[in-house]
Amino acid sequence: MAATESVSNTLPRGTLNFLLVFVGAVHALSFAPGPLPAFALPFLQLVALAIFIGSALTASSQKQASLTAFCFGIGNFTVGVYWLYISMHVYGLMPSVLAASAVVLMAMALSAFIIAAVLLIRYLLPRAKYLNWQEQILGAAVIASVWTLSEWLRGTLFTGFPWLNIAYAHVDGMFAGWAPLFGAYAVAWCAAFSVGSISLFAINTEQRENGLSAAAMGCAVVLGIAGIAFSNIKWADAHGDPIIVRLVQGNVSQSLKFDPEHLSAGIQIYQELSALPAKEAGSEPSLIVLPETVVPLLQNRIAPEVWQQWIDIAKNQNAQLLLGAPLESGTASPQYTNSVIAIDGKSTPEQIINLQLEHRYDKSHLVPFGEFVPYGFKWFVDAMQIPLGDFHRGEHRQQNFDLAGQYIAPNVCYEDVFGEEIVRAVLPNSTQGPGATMLINVSNLAWFGDSWALRQHLQISRFRAIETARPMLRATNTGMTAAIDHRGKVLGVLPANQLGVLDVEVQGATGLTAYVRWGNLPIIVLSLLLCGWAWLRFRKPQA
Repeated sequence: MAATESVSNTLPRGTLNFLLVFVGAVHALSFAPGPLPAFALPFLQLVALAIFIGSALTASSQKQASLTAFCFGIGNFTVGVYWLYISMHVYGLMPSVLAASAVVLMAMALSAFIIAAVLLIRYLLPRAKYLNWQEQILGAAVIASVWTLSEWLRGTLFTGFPWLNIAYAHVDGMFAGWAPLFGAYAVAWCAAFSVGSISLFAINTEQRENGLSAAAMGCAVVLGIAGIAFSNIKWADAHGDPIIVRLVQGNVSQSLKFDPEHLSAGIQIYQELSALPAKEAGSEPSLIVLPETVVPLLQNRIAPEVWQQWIDIAKNQNAQLLLGAPLESGTASPQYTNSVIAIDGKSTPEQIINLQLEHRYDKSHLVPFGEFVPYGFKWFVDAMQIPLGDFHRGEHRQQNFDLAGQYIAPNVCYEDVFGEEIVRAVLPNSTQGPGATMLINVSNLAWFGDSWALRQHLQISRFRAIETARPMLRATNTGMTAAIDHRGKVLGVLPANQLGVLDVEVQGATGLTAYVRWGNLPIIVLSLLLCGWAWLRFRKPQA
């Protein structure tokens, strides 16, 4: 790292750009265990990003810095979300060249956020190679603030895509304790500050007059120690008695899930798993959770006898079922929702078909191309043979499910990627009732095969548990089906792409973290203020 400037000046530009694509690809490995162990992920993320930031700061021009950022971004996003190719080509039957091109084009678009961040950092730090130790601390804070704002914009604009937020590399790292205070973007800030301190120390070789030249890195260590200390704060208390929950993973192939000839067989697999007896007396589940669209047809197109089979399972198990299903409501102008419903032994097929349900959650944050078609992209959707829907958005805050002595907040698919949206269900609401004591995510990641998407999503769910101090339960079709406690620890997980059930004891929680109360506002305001301070310090014209 100390040789960043000399390497940048001596390597042919084409070679350096290729190396930065490689560095970006390596950086993408830090967002989930495999092939690397969990303990290595935070260090890999810091080192890889520090190499990139050092190269960007020492680039000879803004144009060269932009190309540096573009190359890093292409490597990072193409490798990090390569699994989109699987959904488009393998299951969407899109030609391989078009599917691969779509992934690269998306990586290019996402790289724009990195390019903008690098250009702003260089603008605010015009003499990054000539900073004293005090200025290096401010410089590292500027790098952290600009990077955090870039991450926030990427997670917000155009419905948002916060996947690969650098915070998710630190679920098991020393900065995770900041999450209950200020959320994922605060953890990203701490990580980026560390990266900035390393980069600035490396390139400021002429400013190393004394031990204070490493003061910025010392501040990064303090942030880490504080994170470890904050992780011991008790944010939550137990709510009610522990309950046994069964999480069901049917491993129904995506190529068969919506096939009319195999649809009934897929439903039957899930019914058989739900009806399995408890492994031992006294461990019977009181709640059985099934994945997203476990019933793949609209509720009014499912025969009443099939719904009766589900009701009989609930009655025989003396349990309540949570399952994902697309719903149709209204007659003159039907609306379709991707939903989660609850069924018990007293339910009737007519209640389900007519949506006379006590507990229903409609997905609020819809997936572009999968659940709605962005303007101007119908041609792209037409190139895929995927059962897409034009779904209606559910309300931002819906009533939590009052089940088994807990208040349960369901979320569907990648909704749990948006921490600022998950906290809405945890906060009490004057019209929608008490806040959640337990979070449940139902997903169907079979679209992405046996890819990193499954493990990346598990890491993200763990982060939501840490932010909210709530257990997070995950029921998925192919993985990763898991139970996570209120501190983000995985209590149990099923192997991906295998059929099975996970019966686990879970304790609900109450009490509000600082992040649940305040959301992203504090870290965004802090980042803006630090950028303003840097402008006054380094850019404001002198009178």
